[in-house]
Amino acid sequence: MAQFAAIKGFVFDLDGVITDTSIFHSQAWHQVADKVGVKWDDDLADALKGISRMDSLNLILARDHKEDAFSDAEKAALATEKNDNYLKLVNQMTPANILPGIQVFLDDLKAQGYLLSLASASKNSPLVLKHLGLGDYFTKSVDPASLKHGKPDPEIFRRGAEILDLDPAQCIGVEDAAAGVQSINGAGETSIGIGDPKVLAAADINFTDTTQLTLANIEKAMTDATLA
Repeated sequence: MAQFAAIKGFVFDLDGVITDTSIFHSQAWHQVADKVGVKWDDDLADALKGISRMDSLNLILARDHKEDAFSDAEKAALATEKNDNYLKLVNQMTPANILPGIQVFLDDLKAQGYLLSLASASKNSPLVLKHLGLGDYFTKSVDPASLKHGKPDPEIFRRGAEILDLDPAQCIGVEDAAAGVQSINGAGETSIGIGDPKVLAAADINFTDTTQLTLANIEKAMTDATLA
């Protein structure tokens, strides 16, 4: 883990960190699972967190060994249908959907001169940020369409540091999913996991919810780890 004084930038995931659209994703994927005859449950919903649209669809189909039951064109149509259902829900979002403490944290980061970028697998992140009123905070955003590998591969978080012109060691990555934490660690950044510490045991720092995400708490955690 880096020294706190070395940190110059923060690379954020979107879902579960800045806002919670996971329920919208789950509702939309649930509709797809019902359509293809795959049983939906909490384990499947959790497995889809933080991964790309097509990877999510393939996971759903693999649940009942249906990976080869649909052509590429049919899979693309299912993914598009999911996205259309999801967008109907996203378009109802407002700044009230920003998770607790995040607006204050982002304001503090900007005031203290930290650089910010977004590392979300969602192609809809610009639309979500617009509805939340946070577009001006994340003028630097990784284009998921430009990536060769999805999380847990480190590519997206490595790119999140690159677009800030920072070394990964100068960045903190913030995630709520185990695959995302693995991606941050692989990129060589300090990882913060938001959520269940058992699920996110690989994170350098763990906070159970977004209200704990403050510079003071991060500095204390990094200092304590250095002294340990």
